Amino acid sequence: MKLFLGTVTLSWAGFVIHNVADLPGQTLLSPETLFPSLVYVALVALWFTPARTVARFALLGWVGLHLVGGAVVSVLPLPFLPFDPEQTLYHYAFHVVYGLTQVPALVVLSRRRTRLPR
Repeated sequence: MKLFLGTVTLSWAGFVIHNVADLPGQTLLSPETLFPSLVYVALVALWFTPARTVARFALLGWVGLHLVGGAVVSVLPLPFLPFDPEQTLYHYAFHVVYGLTQVPALVVLSRRRTRLPR
């Protein structure tokens, strides 16, 4: 249980650090940070219900989306993406941190047994 909560919290923290420290004008209450944070909370709360298997797969998808969407896709110089902040080494360093913080949760969630306690 501690491992699950720790890795999901690390995943969320990587997302928040990226948004608040690297994106201009972001706070914990900015919609771009608040709404995804509420998704984390809802999925963790779902984990503690009989729908644990659904929560596990939803969290796998959510964390995977953060890894692919936040750490890979947004650093590619695609012409249709806005580049604010500017794509600098500083910005890319935050994406490395963001990506690395997703990996432990992906590993734990993909290996986790979903048996409910009796």
